[in-house]
Amino acid sequence: MDTIIMKFGGSSVADNEKLRLVADKIINMYNKNNNIIVILSAQGKTTDKLIQEAQELSKNTKDREMDMLLSCGEQISIAKLSILLNEMGYKSISLTGWQAGIMTNNTNQNAIIKNIDTTRILKELEERKIVIIAGFQGINENLDITTLGRGGSDTSAVAIASALKAKECYIFSDVDGVYTADPNKIKNAKKLTALSYNEMMEISSEGAKVLHNRCAEIGDKFKIPIITKSTFNNKAGTIITDIIEENTIKSVVKKDVSRISIIGNGIIRNIDFIKKIINIIEENKLEMLEFNVSESKISIILKSVINDEILDIIHKNIN
Repeated sequence: MDTIIMKFGGSSVADNEKLRLVADKIINMYNKNNNIIVILSAQGKTTDKLIQEAQELSKNTKDREMDMLLSCGEQISIAKLSILLNEMGYKSISLTGWQAGIMTNNTNQNAIIKNIDTTRILKELEERKIVIIAGFQGINENLDITTLGRGGSDTSAVAIASALKAKECYIFSDVDGVYTADPNKIKNAKKLTALSYNEMMEISSEGAKVLHNRCAEIGDKFKIPIITKSTFNNKAGTIITDIIEENTIKSVVKKDVSRISIIGNGIIRNIDFIKKIINIIEENKLEMLEFNVSESKISIILKSVINDEILDIIHKNIN
């Protein structure tokens, strides 16, 4: 029997109607004779709301207390989903980070997972329960709750997948995969069927809100296939895994500080493409402060803030 990890983001569990969609996806995978572990984020904008309310009380909030507060959002999500699945006739149990054995270092709000004791998780799986775990959180050596940083539920999911040697780790959100650029800004952005771990790490580190930046790093270390899909449709997603010697430009990411990054395996050997990018910069009279090329990334820093039309021009030259 295979073990499958399914992680759902905040927009996927925002209300009871969406929780039912999530439950249906879980049941479908469970009925294929899989062990299912579900990792959840807080519902909708819960974390933002908690941060705002805390700041209204104090401008100097203690890190420990903020972790205590912010961890509540995920606990609400997991309890609701477990209530729903049990009502639908499927045995399930919700576990906080510490109940699931997730041990971290002592850093608050950006903790690193040190170890996962899988004893409790395995015990519940043996009873054919669907195990629902609060993402984004763990516990340190002082038995204090810690959180992993915004987007940390992705890292929780892949770390648990690694600890259990899971077959696959699905990351569900409101988008159906990784695109060549932000589809909200670039109308002809294309969905990628596959990415290497290294490419995904580069894309995440440049600020693209696809996966938590440590998620792909853990996946690479333990060779866990990561599949990004949409909660709201059944379209094929993007698989993040090992890709050997594929020289293809994959993605364009723009930061608000006018840093543009172009990511793809073997990019340093694509001389014609590098020349195209330089020509675009010259033709649009952009003042360049820095232009760096590495094995898998072109990084450009420009003096002034540029608009998304430049990103669109670069994106059109990818294929």
